[in-house]
Amino acid sequence: MSKHERDEYFKERAGTDEARFHVVPHDEGNWAVKKEGVDEPQCTTDSKSEAVEEAKRLAKEAGTMAYIHDQDGKINSQHNYED
Repeated sequence: MSKHERDEYFKERAGTDEARFHVVPHDEGNWAVKKEGVDEPQCTTDSKSEAVEEAKRLAKEAGTMAYIHDQDGKINSQHNYED
């Protein structure tokens, strides 16, 4: 998938019930759970494992996916809760 295709994919889902949740590095060593298309994090935590658990919980409730990024921003893993 090209960068343009990926940007369009996320743009189409932003702010919808299909938006995915992402665990990403945040300020000063913290981690954030962000929903696609929303600038403000759903939450921030001191540890990546806490952020992962919260992202998985939110994705499961929403019937969508959780993407787990590494410190460099690359996707490490994904959890699919789509029906």
